[in-house]
Amino acid sequence: MKKLLAIILALTMVLSMAACSNSGNGGNEATGDNIPGSNNNILTVGMECAYAPYNWSQATDANGAVPIVNNPGMYANGYDVQIAKKLAEAYGWGIEVVACEWGGLTPALDAGTIDVAIAGQSMTADRMAEVDMAGPYYYATIVCVVKADSPLANAKSISELSGTCTSQSGTIWYDTCLPQIAGAQIQAPAADAPAMIMALESGMVDFICTDLPTANGAVAKNSDLVVLNFAGTDGDFQFADEAERAENVNIGVSVKQGNTELQRMLQQVLDGIPETEFNSMMDDAIKIQPEI
Repeated sequence: MKKLLAIILALTMVLSMAACSNSGNGGNEATGDNIPGSNNNILTVGMECAYAPYNWSQATDANGAVPIVNNPGMYANGYDVQIAKKLAEAYGWGIEVVACEWGGLTPALDAGTIDVAIAGQSMTADRMAEVDMAGPYYYATIVCVVKADSPLANAKSISELSGTCTSQSGTIWYDTCLPQIAGAQIQAPAADAPAMIMALESGMVDFICTDLPTANGAVAKNSDLVVLNFAGTDGDFQFADEAERAENVNIGVSVKQGNTELQRMLQQVLDGIPETEFNSMMDDAIKIQPEI
């Protein structure tokens, strides 16, 4: 029985780390005196590398892209990469990017495979029960996207939406927003943002729910899509109060829970960046993102 329990525990540890390959930093945890910059001068950043305009993969280092250490020959770029570079530059660190599945980001932090997750994550209470976060590094409005020739394209409220819909797995959009739409026929969640957008483009669903940067990025590359933004109206998605709304639209940087020194250092840099600069950086990311 003891041997069986040991095997089960070992398998659990392996599975929790499987979503992100070893980044080459020896599994260093950015805690205490071992924060990035004190030993290896490298900030190891986890992201999906498939969530434009926040982050994506490309075949060259064009436009300031960074090599993906667990995907040789590929480079990561996007808003998250530029934010990571800004954070690293403030302390004289280098950066390396590790491609992680969305659900593997927190296990990778816990395992020490990555120092931070910069991946378009909302600063929700549920997420902050598992990790510590610095931010916001972006303020994102929640919107819906439909085809331009859809009868839903003129909707003025979520109450006017109906039909099949989806969003990305493990997000506030899927878990909290879509259920507020009375006429929604909620389908299985999409594994990532490209799959979510493809479901709309291919006609598998009538609309999707996402944040404004993701929506604008999709529309920039797909002229047959339109964004439905109900922000500031009675027809918008509802939250218990403005504090709850803020936690669901503010995007933050995740660090391992208890890593207060790294969180403090990152927060100090982010506090010095005005919202106008965040918006400008996001606009630049949308302009250079690849085809979705």
